Amino acid sequence: MSKHKKRTTKASTTGNIRIIAGSHRGRKLPVLMSDGLRPTTDRVKETVFNWLMPYIPAAHCLDCFAGSGSLGFEAQSRGAEHVTLIELDKLAAKQLSKNAELVKASNLKVENTSALTYLKQPSKKFDVVFIDPPFRKQLVEQTVALLNQGWLNEQALIYIEMESDASSGVINNLPENWQLVKEKVAGQVSYRLYQLFAE
Repeated sequence: MSKHKKRTTKASTTGNIRIIAGSHRGRKLPVLMSDGLRPTTDRVKETVFNWLMPYIPAAHCLDCFAGSGSLGFEAQSRGAEHVTLIELDKLAAKQLSKNAELVKASNLKVENTSALTYLKQPSKKFDVVFIDPPFRKQLVEQTVALLNQGWLNEQALIYIEMESDASSGVINNLPENWQLVKEKVAGQVSYRLYQLFAE
């Protein structure tokens, strides 16, 4: 069996994510379990959205590496005005669109492209951004650099989830106008919340 076939077979395995709170509280949504997909755990997600609770209602949110859609759908359920999900994998993006229809989320848009390609377009402004890329691919620094070129509203919040080991858990060239607000480590995962301030 070819390598490609193995990946395709694996991608067809279905799991699910659970929405913790908001208008779709308790709802489980199907997820295609493909290579590299690592949905944010409920424990981490609950902590993150406790941090973000005052800011999500009426916010414009961007999920740069949507994957399962766990973060984006949680934000939509909790009252975000609009959520954009970016997902490179075609099958995963298709599932995200199906899930949006399932919960009648007309204010949620799925973009089947890479985050880096999307962020090289003319920018629009977001209030909350989620960056949770596949580990060890040096995607955080590239995404951060592009985001800081006009994509963020004043005092925007940026959530970053990445590997916690010392060598790769460091974010190089972080913009000086990003201030660390919260930080936690859970096992192999480090997650942080930054806020943009005027320079």
